[in-house]
Amino acid sequence: MPKESWFEIVEADSPITQGDIILNCPLLEWETEGLVVEKGFEGETLKGATNTILADVVVMTQACDLEHEKVSNVILCPHLPLSDYYEVWKSDRVAKEQKVTTKAWKSHCDDICDGFLWNMSMLNKNEIDGVAKTGVRIVDFHEVFSVPRAFLQSLLIQREEKRLRLLPPYREHLS
Repeated sequence: MPKESWFEIVEADSPITQGDIILNCPLLEWETEGLVVEKGFEGETLKGATNTILADVVVMTQACDLEHEKVSNVILCPHLPLSDYYEVWKSDRVAKEQKVTTKAWKSHCDDICDGFLWNMSMLNKNEIDGVAKTGVRIVDFHEVFSVPRAFLQSLLIQREEKRLRLLPPYREHLS
């Protein structure tokens, strides 16, 4: 019996909704190191404190708000491959002088899956033909990005690539 997929494939011109997986999404990131406001130059200070990055993201904005066009910006959270997240986890453990063991890693992953770490979620791998295959991914709710809806929709149409969308009940884990 085939495993039930967590995802469906949608066309490039499908309206954006909660649970859409967008790979290599251009985002603005704040550079906060040494950020000091000078009186009278607040706007210029902020303009100079941004960097453009590319990240894999999942749409977090509520589906009903997107469907009924109640928002002009889309909220996104980054996700990364489990192997990349492992390196982050390992570095954090080493910095805290904690042991890096298979048991500790498994326990940490179980805590994410069981919902004990409120600021993370684990996405199943995608093996559907027709879109980029992905391994298990970790969604990080520590970082939140906002992108104009019109920009994001036009980007997806311009790319002319089908994309993944989380199916219920997996979409509800993001709420």
